[in-house]
Amino acid sequence: MSKTWFITGTSRGFGREWALAALERGDRVVATARNTDSLADVVAAHGEDVLALALDVDDKAAVERAVAEAVERFGRIDVAVNNAGYGQFGMIEEISEAEARAQFETNVFGALWVTQAVLPVMRAQGSGHVLQVSSIGGVSAFPNIGIYNASKWALEGFSQALAAEVADFGIKVTLIEPGGFDTDWGGSSAKHATPLPAYEEFRAKAAEARKARVASPGNPAATRGPVLELVDAENPPLRVFFGTAPLGIATKDYESRLAEWNAWNRLSQESQG
Repeated sequence: MSKTWFITGTSRGFGREWALAALERGDRVVATARNTDSLADVVAAHGEDVLALALDVDDKAAVERAVAEAVERFGRIDVAVNNAGYGQFGMIEEISEAEARAQFETNVFGALWVTQAVLPVMRAQGSGHVLQVSSIGGVSAFPNIGIYNASKWALEGFSQALAAEVADFGIKVTLIEPGGFDTDWGGSSAKHATPLPAYEEFRAKAAEARKARVASPGNPAATRGPVLELVDAENPPLRVFFGTAPLGIATKDYESRLAEWNAWNRLSQESQG
């Protein structure tokens, strides 16, 4: 059976690639973006199988309307992909209140609004799959993108709880945690805080470290097959890395955490009383 997808952030990157992957195999797609001009070629190529909707995921009422329109058009939603998001650069001291709130509005609340809107549809169907596009930055954390990391850690937290809450309804949840990919995440779509001179020396070090982490960025088109395999799996994972770098980063991070927790376990025991 063909599937009906609801995907946010389809103007480029993962969202566009996954929309095309689904359509090219005969699925139907509700493709949302802030500006649907970038989807004109997709609509022209796939006609009635695609519904392009202008959507700002920060607007909860607009999200609810878009999901209702998707159901009216296609009758169901089998796969919901929360891909809309952006990177906010800046040391923690540099981040303004407006920048912090905007990062959470899109990366956390936008995903929450879409998730809440599609769940009644999926519960009524007795099936569905929510794909949350997280990041290796939702597992680890790196200098100069701390508020972005915080937003992805929040996404990870509510999604893990969600997976347990909806399992009995036949709904699956998967957190996709990519490493560095050539998606323009760090380019024109990124936002940058006003820099403080005190961090200039460290900023250069952080930039070099980031360059090493994403020395060989992945090709977003190569994720088409893997994402289709995920949505077709009978028992998909709660978490999966995309790219070759994340496993090594996560392994080093978790080994360090376990070592530190064990090294200070005496205080943990004393604090119990």
